[in-house]
Amino acid sequence: MKKGAANHEYSFFGNVERYFDKAAAHTQYPKGLLDQIKACNSVYQMRFPIKIGDRVEVIEAYRVQHSQHKVPCKGGIRYSLGVNQDEVMALASLMTYKCAIVDVPFGGAKGGIKIDPKKYTEDQLERITRRYTVELMKKGFIGPGIDVPAPDYGTGEREMSWILDTYVAFNPGQVEAYGCVTGKPVSQGGVRGRKEATGRGVFFGIRELCNVPEDMKALGLTIGIEGKRVVVQGLGNVGYHSALFFWEAGATIVGLAEIDCALYNAKGLDLNDVMKYKAEHGSLLTYPNAKVFKNAGACLEFDCDILVPAALENVITGENAPRVKAKIIAEGANGPVTPDAEEILLKKGCYIIPDMYLNAGGVTVSYFEWLKNLSHVRFGRMDKRFTENSNLKFVSTIERITGQKITDGEREGLTHGPDEVDLVNSGLEETMISAFHDIRRVLKGSKKIKDHRTAAFVVSINKVAGAYMSLGIWP
Repeated sequence: MKKGAANHEYSFFGNVERYFDKAAAHTQYPKGLLDQIKACNSVYQMRFPIKIGDRVEVIEAYRVQHSQHKVPCKGGIRYSLGVNQDEVMALASLMTYKCAIVDVPFGGAKGGIKIDPKKYTEDQLERITRRYTVELMKKGFIGPGIDVPAPDYGTGEREMSWILDTYVAFNPGQVEAYGCVTGKPVSQGGVRGRKEATGRGVFFGIRELCNVPEDMKALGLTIGIEGKRVVVQGLGNVGYHSALFFWEAGATIVGLAEIDCALYNAKGLDLNDVMKYKAEHGSLLTYPNAKVFKNAGACLEFDCDILVPAALENVITGENAPRVKAKIIAEGANGPVTPDAEEILLKKGCYIIPDMYLNAGGVTVSYFEWLKNLSHVRFGRMDKRFTENSNLKFVSTIERITGQKITDGEREGLTHGPDEVDLVNSGLEETMISAFHDIRRVLKGSKKIKDHRTAAFVVSINKVAGAYMSLGIWP
């Protein structure tokens, strides 16, 4: 299961198991229970033919259900040439721990199709997606109460709508069918705020860390986000929205990286200008308002306070970790830091905020979407007008009693009833803040646990173990 020198003796799944074992040593659960929590329950490897032009191509694909301690299972589907069984098993296991940390009642799952989506037409991608969905249905690997996919690297709302349409066609009359997949367009049962949810969750998690005086003092940083120097690797959905929320909060975006280059400007990059240039030119290699590095990985070594690797796994390794200058590494991607790199970074005094917590915004809002699909009611529909009318009466009463009139803008702000996106973002913010302090309590409450990742795993193991023990299998 080796994947290359950067991982030394560990595969991606091996990395996750190593982290798990390190955390499990700080618990008192029986070995059999820990073995059950760690194991992938179901691994489905499939190959199916698709006609591409005048030839037939055999497509390799996977779906892994790591845990059914709670159902349904939940996890994204990625389209990438890097997809393999080891990767999908690792990502599925991380989903179990991620859902447990943020108290989302799902087991972990993950899926992937081994293709480069850029090399296929839209029609071909649709046929591949629909056939993959049928293969999942054949073996009972999809359904609103069984396993609920979502977007991941290389997929989005379009692919989720194809999955939904295929599932509904094969399950006529199933009233909860729209809950078979999340990350859908709003017009097809999606929820507002889902697209930017993972990036927003990354921001909320780091903002909460930056608001802890004790931790900022230990890092030699000021309290709050404003003025922090931030580097983001990856300008996909997660990376772009993470950068956007940091930028809007007053952070200085000193570095950005795409697949073919990295940008650096110590005075700060204008995110809107960068994205406009990318849209017009198709690349940032000739961007004029920053120093351009043709090696995209150079961004990992830029001088900054916060580094957000939001691309793929295993980008910070034992080789480049000594040159990383960031004081906070915020894992927007899954598994961007290898175990040997983590040891080096922790010795340097870095805070590593682990992926299994930090990028849980996507699954949190997917949970909200799933609830919306099961209830068949848009969030805010029942109480928006009632709240606005109640607030308006309150404001009018205050004006009458005080004799002071407020402006129309102030009135609108004070009387506004929550829309769906307001409730979704509020729920996400509460989730990320609560989970951060769950992890921090474990970290600060133990003399032996020295890092956030181990503390996060302990939180997860405690919650998953509790679910299993409630079944009466283990004492």
